[in-house]
Amino acid sequence: MTEQHTLLKRARAYDEEALGELYDEYAPRIYAYLYRRVHDAQLAEDLTGEVFVRVLQAIRSERFWHTSFRGWLYRIAHNLVVDHYRKQPPAPPLELDEQLVADLDSPESVVTKRLSHRRLRSAISRLTQSQQHVLALRFGEQLTAREVGEVMGKSVSAVEALQHRGVAALRRILEKE
Repeated sequence: MTEQHTLLKRARAYDEEALGELYDEYAPRIYAYLYRRVHDAQLAEDLTGEVFVRVLQAIRSERFWHTSFRGWLYRIAHNLVVDHYRKQPPAPPLELDEQLVADLDSPESVVTKRLSHRRLRSAISRLTQSQQHVLALRFGEQLTAREVGEVMGKSVSAVEALQHRGVAALRRILEKE
């Protein structure tokens, strides 16, 4: 039995220390995922807290994850994002502030990096929502195709097809520009 498996078993038994360890391990990843999806730090914090409230509620009512705990967390986070956007009127995404680059980078390289990031974000925004979501989970969160399938409620082959079509579309968009 792996250490992770033991920790998850303790969490199912509502062991507060185990739950705290899981929070410490997964909260930063869930926050990062949510931030990339909602582009608002405060909202991402609120939603991250809500993910773990729902985990506790599920444990109390004995509704556990079936295969991947990590995939289950991302599924909860995804559902919260969907619920959030359903309640909100569509609004244009805000530009993300680029992090300051180390002094070692020349001004030219800083500008080039910013333009490259902007160009990529623009190209990604032209993909379908499903393609964006698959690419964010596969490459941003580094989930397996199986875990992405659990999050999105799709088969592994459907996830792989979405990923392939998304990457191909992204390539075409970037080549045209």
